[in-house]
Amino acid sequence: ASLFLGWLHPFSTATQRTAGEDCNSEDPPDELGPSLAERALKLKAVKLEKEVQDLTVRYQRAVADSENIRRRTQRCVEDAKIFGIQSFCKDLVEVADILEKTTECISEETEPADQKLTLEKIFRGLSLLEAKLKSVFAKHGLEKMTPIGDKYDPHEHELICHVPAGVGVQPGTVAFVRQDGYKLHGRTIRLAQVEVAVESQRRL
Repeated sequence: ASLFLGWLHPFSTATQRTAGEDCNSEDPPDELGPSLAERALKLKAVKLEKEVQDLTVRYQRAVADSENIRRRTQRCVEDAKIFGIQSFCKDLVEVADILEKTTECISEETEPADQKLTLEKIFRGLSLLEAKLKSVFAKHGLEKMTPIGDKYDPHEHELICHVPAGVGVQPGTVAFVRQDGYKLHGRTIRLAQVEVAVESQRRL
Protein backbone atom coordinates (compact mmCIF):
# COMPACT_ATOMS: atom_id res chain seq x y z
CA ALA A 1 0.00 0.00 0.00
CA SER A 2 2.79 2.42 0.81
CA LEU A 3 4.41 1.51 -2.43
CA PHE A 4 1.19 2.26 -4.29
CA LEU A 5 0.85 5.58 -2.52
CA GLY A 6 4.44 6.34 -3.28
CA TRP A 7 3.80 5.64 -6.90
CA LEU A 8 0.76 7.97 -6.94
CA HIS A 9 2.46 10.80 -5.08
CA PRO A 10 4.73 11.87 -7.92
CA PHE A 11 1.81 11.67 -10.34
CA SER A 12 -0.43 13.80 -8.14
CA THR A 13 2.33 16.30 -7.59
CA ALA A 14 3.02 16.55 -11.30
CA THR A 15 -0.67 16.84 -11.93
CA GLN A 16 -1.01 19.64 -9.39
CA ARG A 17 2.06 21.38 -10.80
CA THR A 18 0.73 21.08 -14.32
CA ALA A 19 -2.65 22.39 -13.24
CA GLY A 20 -0.98 25.21 -11.40
CA GLU A 21 1.14 26.03 -14.41
CA ASP A 22 -1.95 26.00 -16.61
CA CYS A 23 -3.73 28.37 -14.28
CA ASN A 24 -0.72 30.62 -14.12
CA SER A 25 -0.40 30.61 -17.92
CA GLU A 26 -4.00 31.86 -18.26
CA ASP A 27 -3.55 34.75 -15.84
CA PRO A 28 -1.56 37.15 -18.06
CA PRO A 29 -4.28 37.45 -20.78
CA ASP A 30 -6.77 38.28 -18.04
CA GLU A 31 -4.47 41.03 -16.84
CA LEU A 32 -3.55 42.41 -20.32
CA GLY A 33 -7.11 42.32 -21.73
CA PRO A 34 -8.56 45.36 -19.89
CA SER A 35 -5.35 47.31 -20.51
CA LEU A 36 -5.60 46.89 -24.29
CA ALA A 37 -9.30 47.68 -24.24
CA GLU A 38 -8.72 50.84 -22.24
CA ARG A 39 -6.00 51.99 -24.61
CA ALA A 40 -8.25 51.36 -27.61
CA LEU A 41 -11.07 53.34 -26.01
CA LYS A 42 -8.71 56.19 -25.22
CA LEU A 43 -7.46 56.31 -28.80
CA LYS A 44 -11.04 56.26 -30.08
CA ALA A 45 -12.01 59.03 -27.66
CA VAL A 46 -9.07 61.17 -28.83
CA LYS A 47 -10.03 60.58 -32.45
CA LEU A 48 -13.66 61.49 -31.80
CA GLU A 49 -12.63 64.61 -29.88
CA LYS A 50 -10.49 65.72 -32.81
CA GLU A 51 -13.37 65.12 -35.23
CA VAL A 52 -15.67 67.18 -33.00
CA GLN A 53 -13.15 70.01 -32.96
CA ASP A 54 -12.82 69.91 -36.76
CA LEU A 55 -16.59 69.93 -37.21
CA THR A 56 -16.91 72.80 -34.75
CA VAL A 57 -14.36 74.86 -36.69
CA ARG A 58 -16.12 74.09 -39.97
CA TYR A 59 -19.47 75.05 -38.50
CA GLN A 60 -18.12 78.34 -37.19
CA ARG A 61 -16.62 79.13 -40.60
CA ALA A 62 -19.89 78.25 -42.33
CA VAL A 63 -21.82 80.54 -39.97
CA ALA A 64 -19.36 83.37 -40.58
CA ASP A 65 -19.54 82.90 -44.36
CA SER A 66 -23.33 82.80 -44.23
CA GLU A 67 -23.42 86.04 -42.25
CA ASN A 68 -21.06 87.73 -44.72
CA ILE A 69 -23.22 86.62 -47.64
CA ARG A 70 -26.34 87.88 -45.88
CA ARG A 71 -24.75 91.28 -45.29
CA ARG A 72 -23.54 91.57 -48.89
CA THR A 73 -26.96 90.55 -50.19
CA GLN A 74 -28.69 93.08 -47.96
CA ARG A 75 -26.30 95.79 -49.14
CA CYS A 76 -26.96 94.85 -52.78
CA VAL A 77 -30.72 94.99 -52.20
CA GLU A 78 -30.44 98.41 -50.59
CA ASP A 79 -28.28 99.66 -53.47
CA ALA A 80 -30.77 98.24 -55.96
CA LYS A 81 -33.60 100.12 -54.29
CA ILE A 82 -31.70 103.39 -54.45
CA PHE A 83 -29.93 103.09 -57.80
CA GLY A 84 -32.16 100.56 -59.59
CA ILE A 85 -33.82 103.30 -61.68
CA GLN A 86 -30.63 105.27 -62.22
CA SER A 87 -30.38 104.27 -65.89
CA PHE A 88 -34.06 105.02 -66.46
CA CYS A 89 -33.72 108.43 -64.83
CA LYS A 90 -30.66 109.21 -66.94
CA ASP A 91 -32.65 108.50 -70.10
CA LEU A 92 -35.56 110.60 -68.84
CA VAL A 93 -33.21 113.54 -68.39
CA GLU A 94 -32.61 113.46 -72.14
CA VAL A 95 -36.37 113.51 -72.69
CA ALA A 96 -36.61 116.52 -70.37
CA ASP A 97 -33.94 118.29 -72.43
CA ILE A 98 -35.98 117.81 -75.59
CA LEU A 99 -39.13 119.04 -73.86
CA GLU A 100 -37.33 122.11 -72.52
CA LYS A 101 -35.97 123.05 -75.96
CA THR A 102 -39.43 122.58 -77.45
CA THR A 103 -41.08 124.90 -74.92
CA GLU A 104 -38.41 127.53 -75.60
CA CYS A 105 -39.88 127.84 -79.09
CA ILE A 106 -43.06 129.26 -77.56
CA SER A 107 -42.75 132.90 -76.56
CA GLU A 108 -45.21 135.70 -75.92
CA GLU A 109 -43.09 137.94 -78.15
CA THR A 110 -43.54 135.70 -81.18
CA GLU A 111 -44.72 137.71 -84.19
CA PRO A 112 -47.81 136.53 -86.05
CA ALA A 113 -45.69 135.96 -89.13
CA ASP A 114 -43.44 133.64 -87.14
CA GLN A 115 -46.26 131.55 -85.65
CA LYS A 116 -46.22 129.04 -88.49
CA LEU A 117 -42.50 128.51 -88.09
CA THR A 118 -42.94 128.20 -84.33
CA LEU A 119 -45.65 125.57 -84.73
CA GLU A 120 -43.41 123.62 -87.08
CA LYS A 121 -40.63 123.67 -84.50
CA ILE A 122 -43.03 122.58 -81.80
CA PHE A 123 -44.28 119.73 -83.97
CA ARG A 124 -40.75 118.56 -84.73
CA GLY A 125 -39.87 118.83 -81.04
CA LEU A 126 -42.91 116.82 -79.96
CA SER A 127 -42.23 114.18 -82.62
CA LEU A 128 -38.66 113.88 -81.42
CA LEU A 129 -39.91 113.70 -77.85
CA GLU A 130 -42.33 110.90 -78.68
CA ALA A 131 -39.65 108.93 -80.52
CA LYS A 132 -37.22 109.35 -77.62
CA LEU A 133 -39.83 108.20 -75.10
CA LYS A 134 -40.58 105.10 -77.15
CA SER A 135 -36.86 104.34 -77.31
CA VAL A 136 -36.47 104.77 -73.55
CA PHE A 137 -39.51 102.60 -72.84
CA ALA A 138 -38.29 99.83 -75.15
CA LYS A 139 -34.81 99.94 -73.60
CA HIS A 140 -36.20 99.40 -70.10
CA GLY A 141 -38.84 96.82 -70.99
CA LEU A 142 -41.81 99.17 -70.76
CA GLU A 143 -44.35 98.30 -73.42
CA LYS A 144 -47.60 100.00 -74.37
CA MET A 145 -50.46 97.59 -74.89
CA THR A 146 -52.50 97.69 -78.11
CA PRO A 147 -55.61 95.73 -77.15
CA ILE A 148 -58.02 96.82 -79.88
CA GLY A 149 -59.57 93.67 -81.33
CA ASP A 150 -58.29 91.52 -78.46
CA LYS A 151 -60.61 89.56 -76.21
CA TYR A 152 -61.45 91.39 -73.00
CA ASP A 153 -59.09 90.36 -70.19
CA PRO A 154 -59.78 91.72 -66.68
CA HIS A 155 -56.08 91.22 -65.83
CA GLU A 156 -55.07 93.68 -68.55
CA HIS A 157 -58.14 95.78 -69.22
CA GLU A 158 -60.36 98.04 -67.14
CA LEU A 159 -63.89 97.95 -68.50
CA ILE A 160 -65.33 101.45 -68.88
CA CYS A 161 -68.49 100.62 -70.81
CA HIS A 162 -70.04 98.38 -73.44
CA VAL A 163 -70.67 99.51 -77.02
CA PRO A 164 -72.63 97.87 -79.81
CA ALA A 165 -70.46 95.62 -81.92
CA GLY A 166 -69.89 97.24 -85.30
CA VAL A 167 -69.13 95.63 -88.62
CA GLY A 168 -66.19 93.30 -88.35
CA VAL A 169 -66.05 93.64 -84.55
CA GLN A 170 -66.54 90.49 -82.50
CA PRO A 171 -68.60 90.73 -79.31
CA GLY A 172 -66.50 90.46 -76.20
CA THR A 173 -63.50 92.16 -77.80
CA VAL A 174 -61.99 95.59 -77.18
CA ALA A 175 -63.57 98.12 -79.52
CA PHE A 176 -61.98 101.33 -78.24
CA VAL A 177 -59.16 102.34 -75.87
CA ARG A 178 -59.70 105.37 -73.70
CA GLN A 179 -56.38 105.19 -71.90
CA ASP A 180 -53.38 103.12 -72.85
CA GLY A 181 -52.18 100.36 -70.59
CA TYR A 182 -48.55 99.42 -69.99
CA LYS A 183 -46.52 96.32 -69.19
CA LEU A 184 -43.09 96.20 -67.59
CA HIS A 185 -41.16 93.10 -68.68
CA GLY A 186 -44.44 91.35 -69.42
CA ARG A 187 -46.15 92.32 -66.17
CA THR A 188 -49.12 94.67 -66.35
CA ILE A 189 -48.42 97.83 -64.36
CA ARG A 190 -51.38 99.85 -65.61
CA LEU A 191 -54.63 98.49 -66.95
CA ALA A 192 -55.89 99.81 -70.27
CA GLN A 193 -59.23 101.58 -69.97
CA VAL A 194 -61.36 100.06 -72.72
CA GLU A 195 -64.82 99.87 -74.23
CA VAL A 196 -65.93 96.34 -75.03
CA ALA A 197 -68.21 95.40 -77.90
CA VAL A 198 -71.45 93.52 -77.18
CA GLU A 199 -74.31 92.29 -79.30
CA SER A 200 -76.86 94.21 -77.28
CA GLN A 201 -77.59 97.83 -78.12
CA ARG A 202 -77.63 98.62 -74.44
CA ARG A 203 -74.80 100.88 -73.17
CA LEU A 204 -73.75 100.57 -69.53
